[in-house]
Amino acid sequence: MRSESGITEELVLRLGRARNMVVFTGSGVSRESGVPTFRGEDGLWQEHRPEELATLEAFERNPEVVWRWYDYRRRLIAEVRPNPAHEAIARLEGAFDVFTLVTQNVDGLHARAGSTRTVELHGNIWRARCMGDQDVFDLLENPLSEIPPRCKRCGSLLRPDVVWFGEPMPPEAYDASYEAASSCDAMLVVGTSALVRPAASLPLVAKHNGAFVIEVNITYTPISVLIDASLIGKAGEVVPELVERLLRVVGEARESAPSPGGVKEHARP
Repeated sequence: MRSESGITEELVLRLGRARNMVVFTGSGVSRESGVPTFRGEDGLWQEHRPEELATLEAFERNPEVVWRWYDYRRRLIAEVRPNPAHEAIARLEGAFDVFTLVTQNVDGLHARAGSTRTVELHGNIWRARCMGDQDVFDLLENPLSEIPPRCKRCGSLLRPDVVWFGEPMPPEAYDASYEAASSCDAMLVVGTSALVRPAASLPLVAKHNGAFVIEVNITYTPISVLIDASLIGKAGEVVPELVERLLRVVGEARESAPSPGGVKEHARP
């Protein structure tokens, strides 16, 4: 089912029958809020490329330069707001018996929009990890008063709690996302290129296990021919409309469902 613009009634009804929903998001969602991707023409920062900075080797070689880049990114992120796609996804949490948001984004915009059931595959730029004891904690100061920052307990260097090039995803995060993809009835894939593995395999894991999988993206992706539906358009425009119609269907189904005692439930005043 391919659609350049329209959200079909069939699609909404199929999603509405799900009990276990997963939403999987990528950088396309954050880009619409104005979060720089540091790719293409915007790929340089002070003559450095991200792949030259976002590595453990770069950090060990020059932690000050790496942290100055992250401090710059954090200041940019702090100035933007969650967009309508973030907000619509947050509204979905209460609509399903089981709901999981899996994101590749590190900017924390989903949390700012109100999402709480979130698996962060690549970490969070607002957290830091101690290079000494590996403890992880929030680092919300913005801008940073000390670069590079150090652990207040042991004095060791702190690093951003994000996944760098050449590093594996945190096992707990990947295991949680794989379990969610394996057990869901439906998956909504938003703003991801479906190129970065192993995360890109999650929609196919869901599909293999019988889930109804749709994507929202500005263009078709490598998984488009392998899933059930593709909605082509901006996340901030397509997702709110889809969620609004989906919540209506879910609400109507709940109102008409019989209660445990055999009496239909009715909306409370």
